[in-house]
Amino acid sequence: MSTTAIVLAVLLAGIFLLLGSAKLAAVPAMRQAASHAGMTTTHYRLLGTLEVAAAAGLLLGLRITALGAAASAGLILLMAGAVVVHLRSGDPAARCLPAVIVGALAGAHLVALAG
Repeated sequence: MSTTAIVLAVLLAGIFLLLGSAKLAAVPAMRQAASHAGMTTTHYRLLGTLEVAAAAGLLLGLRITALGAAASAGLILLMAGAVVVHLRSGDPAARCLPAVIVGALAGAHLVALAG
């Protein structure tokens, strides 16, 4: 496994462990974001569970490459969904930028695994 793939896996795992845990804990900022997007706290916690699972998959993927690839693919789909939710919620395109960037990093991780 390349150094690039390892660095991206650890970076993405850290990001999604933090964000997913905040959603699971339903911290006030996450409850507000869920409400803004028209989601219940339960739905937001489900997203948090998926994010934490993806973080675990990325870290386990350091040993089992296929698992890391599946986690990256899942994150790409989650981030595509996040962009759609932001746009449907009436957010300006700039609010989608974090999801686009993190989705691109997940895509780069997937490419690094294939290379």
